[in-house]
Formats: sequence, structure tokens, C-alpha cells
Amino acid sequence: MTHHVTEDDEARETSYATGTAAAGAGWSHRHRDVSGGALRPTVFGAVDGLVTNASLIAGVGGAGVSAHAVVLTGVAALVAGAFSMGTGEYISVTNQNELVYSEVNLERTMLARFPAAEQAELADYFREYGADAETAARMAAAVSKDPKTALRVHTREELGIDHTELPSPLLAGVSSLFAFSFGALVPLLPYLLGFPFLAVTLTITAVALAAGGMVVGKLTGRPVLRSGLRQLVLGGLAIAVTFGIGSLFGHHTG
Repeated sequence: MTHHVTEDDEARETSYATGTAAAGAGWSHRHRDVSGGALRPTVFGAVDGLVTNASLIAGVGGAGVSAHAVVLTGVAALVAGAFSMGTGEYISVTNQNELVYSEVNLERTMLARFPAAEQAELADYFREYGADAETAARMAAAVSKDPKTALRVHTREELGIDHTELPSPLLAGVSSLFAFSFGALVPLLPYLLGFPFLAVTLTITAVALAAGGMVVGKLTGRPVLRSGLRQLVLGGLAIAVTFGIGSLFGHHTG
């Protein structure tokens, strides 16, 4: 079969050659933080605050309550939700870290009590990565000379994490608290600024949902428009359901 060289083939070859030359020249690249850190609670908190308060405002607005009642409800939800999110995130990350530390302490004990067995286990890991038996044994011996390095490698292999780079509970909690507050404030702004119309709130919320999804898509490398549309649809569904329930109850109790 004859293979015809296309522009895409040439582009891939050029890219590969460029990357190889860069590696040979000592060039490097950097990755984004994927360990969780403050990004996850910030994004989650902002989206949760936006959807939660927009849904709540749509629900009580659909029930036909006054603008004053909407503001009181929205502010109460903002404060309660922000502290709930912040506290929950802090406790969640703290508990997760404590579980990790417990397992790391167990691994530290095993390294101290059974160093030969743990070194053999390490050699097995290196063989799984493609090293021959002799090379794997030398690598395991070299790593095992430093207890801290040995512990770090073992926990990476057995737990899938680096126990020296765990997320901060305080940073996660504070990030979540402020992010939720910001997200929850967006649908409340029209009422606070003297435009007590549910349609205005829903429009601003829709724009914020789409924009937030696009930002997340940009950060994660996913298609920007698809990420924005996905968040808009999911958030809009929650708001629509809440509005429908509020309208139904408002009609029957009004």
C-alpha cells in the first residue's frame, strides 16, 4: 500500500522534530497543578453558589413573593451556604489528609521493620516499568539508602499520591467560602441594585454560567464552547425545576 504524505503528516513530523530538538537542547516544560489545591474548591464553590442562589431566587420569585423577601432569602442563603461550603471543604480535606498520613505512617513502620522486603518490593515496581532485574535491584538499593526518598517512592506507588504535596485544608476552606459568596452574589445583584426583576437575574445567571464553564474549559484544556454550554444547560435545568416547584406551591398556597 502506498502512503501519501499529507500536510498533517508533515506537521506531526515537524512537531516531533522540534520537540526532540528541544529536549536535546535541554529545554523543558511545565504542567499545571492537577493535585486539587485551591482550583477545585474555588471552581466548585463559585458554581455551587451561583446555581444554588439562582435556583433559590427563581423558586421564591416563581412563588410570587415580594422583592424584599427575595433579598432576605438570597442574603441568608449566601451567608449560610458560604460558611457551610467553607467548613465542609476544610473538614473534608483535613479528613482526607489525616487518612493519608495514617497510611504513610504504616508504610514508614514497614520500611523500618522489613527493609529488605520493602526494597525487593521496590525492585518489583521498577521491573514493571521495564527495567531488567539487575538494573531494578540497583535502583531499589539506591532509593532505599535515603529513608525519606524510599518512603516517598513507596507511597507514590502504593497510594498514588505524594504525601509531601497534599492540599491545604485552610486554603481549600477559605477558597470555597469566598468562591461560593461570589457565585451566590451574582443572581442577587439585580435586586440589590434596584432592578427587582426575575428575568434580569436569570439573564445574568445564564451569562455567568456560560462564562464560568468556558473559563473552566480553558483551564482544563477542554473545548471552551462545549464546557460553557454544558454548565449552562445543567445549571439552567436546576433553576427551571426550582422555578416550576416554586410556581406550583405559590399557586396552591397563594
